[in-house]
Amino acid sequence: MPTEPRDTPADRRDPAAATPLPFVLVHGAWHGAWAYERVIPALAAHGHAAIARDLPAHGVNARFPASFLKRPLDAAAFASEPSPVAGTTLDDYVDHVLRTVDQARALGHERVVLVGHSMGGIAITMAAERAPEKIAKLVYLAAFMPTAGTKGLDYVRAPENQGEMLAPLMMASPKATGALRMDPRSEDPAYRAAAKRALCDDADDADHTAVGHLLSCDVPAAPFAARIETTAARWGAIERHYVKCLRDRVLLPALQQRFIDEADALAPGNRTHVHTLDSSHSPFIAQAGAVADTLAAIARG
Repeated sequence: MPTEPRDTPADRRDPAAATPLPFVLVHGAWHGAWAYERVIPALAAHGHAAIARDLPAHGVNARFPASFLKRPLDAAAFASEPSPVAGTTLDDYVDHVLRTVDQARALGHERVVLVGHSMGGIAITMAAERAPEKIAKLVYLAAFMPTAGTKGLDYVRAPENQGEMLAPLMMASPKATGALRMDPRSEDPAYRAAAKRALCDDADDADHTAVGHLLSCDVPAAPFAARIETTAARWGAIERHYVKCLRDRVLLPALQQRFIDEADALAPGNRTHVHTLDSSHSPFIAQAGAVADTLAAIARG
């Protein structure tokens, strides 16, 4: 008489143990969840689910000064009009990221791989400090990785970032508007060319034109001015990866290395794993496959 098959130790494990870790993908300043449109299906091809959502004041949550919507642009009005998103804080970002992490955890894993690009690195840093038990791995993609007691603005002005190409695109004082403001829909060919060189020089012209119509004009200044508080026991205990973009003209490679060095000084027993892409600041446009391959390898490692 046949007997019922016995379950094996593998059968008795949490089913999630056999499922690849899910990703939460956090975009950078002026961007939105759309930044990962090409990365998410490439991660799916590796077996990974991924969630990207618009941060407060970005994507469908963006709000625009009236002067931005009028063409030709009145540069003086654009430079002085207060931003409708000036009240957005770093805590708003962190709360949003952690809600998204919990949504991803509902897929069956207790922890996720949390990825931040550019300014998104500030948000994921504080999210990980607040809830390290929910994060399996942190990945910084050409991102701010601020150490304890610093502000994002400290790094923008750092000697290692001298020669970056983003500052010349700014069209208003944050003190006047409460935002870092640029004109992604500029009709000035020279300005548009400078924006492409700064942000996505490896993208083709058609993609850059599309990106220009997706970027928002204002990024709240307050999160860049917020003091970051991290500890070796919480943020510093999570497995940490940095993906350096070697042709980055926003966060120069020397500054990216400074982030790595400072993180390793804070948590020397858990050093940063470093990866490289021969890409611009925004590799998810022209090199989405390479980004997904790198992320999948990190998740497997």
